[in-house]
Amino acid sequence: MTMPEDELTRLTATEAVDRLVSGEVTPVELLDAACARHEAVDGEINAMPQLCVDRATARAREIAEMAAPDDGRPWLAGLPVAIKDLVDVAGVRVTKGSLIHKDRIAERSDILVKQLESRGAVVMGMTNTPEFGAGAHTFNEVYGLTRNPWDLSKSAGGSSGGSAAALASRQVWLAGGSDFGGSLRNPASFCSVVGFRASPGRVARGPRTHSFGIMSIEGPMARTVADVALMFDCQLGHHPIDPISLPAPATTFSSTLESAPPPLRIGYAVDLGGIVPVARDVRAVCGQAAEHIAASGVMVEETGPDLHDADEIFAVLRAEQFVTNFGHHLDDHADLLKPDIVWNIEQGRKLTAEEIGRAERARSKLYQRVVAWFEDFDLLICPATIVAPFDAGERYVAEVEGHRFDDYSQWMAICYAITITGCPAISVPCGFTDAGLPVGLQIVGKPRGERALLAAAHRFETLFGIASRAPADPA
Repeated sequence: MTMPEDELTRLTATEAVDRLVSGEVTPVELLDAACARHEAVDGEINAMPQLCVDRATARAREIAEMAAPDDGRPWLAGLPVAIKDLVDVAGVRVTKGSLIHKDRIAERSDILVKQLESRGAVVMGMTNTPEFGAGAHTFNEVYGLTRNPWDLSKSAGGSSGGSAAALASRQVWLAGGSDFGGSLRNPASFCSVVGFRASPGRVARGPRTHSFGIMSIEGPMARTVADVALMFDCQLGHHPIDPISLPAPATTFSSTLESAPPPLRIGYAVDLGGIVPVARDVRAVCGQAAEHIAASGVMVEETGPDLHDADEIFAVLRAEQFVTNFGHHLDDHADLLKPDIVWNIEQGRKLTAEEIGRAERARSKLYQRVVAWFEDFDLLICPATIVAPFDAGERYVAEVEGHRFDDYSQWMAICYAITITGCPAISVPCGFTDAGLPVGLQIVGKPRGERALLAAAHRFETLFGIASRAPADPA
């Protein structure tokens, strides 16, 4: 190994892969560096409470003897990655953050894990998540609380908070996450990393209880947009187990980050038309980011699509999905579920067919309004979350700028309103509050518009000038 372990963990994923391919560093050496970093910092953060070092070492040694496949697609060459503790990895303890599964060892890997491993990834551990991924603050009764590396008194967000914190603290170069109401975008904003929610079907997953659902998706997280695009390319591809999965495009997304045409006209809607309050410090940082984009020559207008009924739609569809995914747990293990999940399931069981049908009709109309808006605009930008990282001792954000929320999820409306549209969205670090806390800008693309979205995010990341910046050590 020609580089010290600390320098290896400071590399971007693309830089680390280049060194693996060139032979400058071996997969085992890179894994050792990641494990050493984990040992040094994760005791305070609790981002990745479950490692699978023996499994990872065996896989790293296998890859070291392999030649890269000659298929023109990205090859990770033995790069260690982290997987969210909702996704099965064969032979590894996968708890889903629930006491129901606290001792469960997965018998087989989810197809998204198999896909990543087929592209040369080495799974080194499982990142923390709230129980069954419910909530935008990462804590559970199995592994406890995950803290923000920028300020250990603050939340790392959720539900992919463990992945975001592991990236920000340089324990890993790439990490998997999932997103229903903002679970990739919110923790990315809180930890100053990149979280990408692609269109439903881009990343195959399964088998799942809710195989045909399009609200919850799996996606990549990393410290830069280029790294996210690299992981995304390695996740793509149709699989028959996932009925909504799409084939990978002939041209990788990574290869067009620099060449895709820039956006010409962008809408900036700081509170998505008044559907949710936004804290003043977050407004200020995102406003400055919008000014940077405008100064680069892009037309930025204060406008956005009509999302006035997003909150009502999401409340119904969320409750329906909780019944589908977790209703049987309430029947069998009610005493082991956290109150938020019990409440969601009970809300879902009260729904009538007419209420669900009305929500689906409203969502279709909302989608048509969004499509019509995108006829005049290339992108939509807004905050990725309405507050800077909050006190880790709180369960959720209860009030912002004098507005009190009715339940634990409403403060995430700025993300879940975008979920309902089905449009791809990404959170990119855009600055810090006066208190030194990270803020992410949410960039929303046209339906199936991942290529233009990733290229624009890559450009804006350069404008903001904080790409790959991470705390030297937990603060």
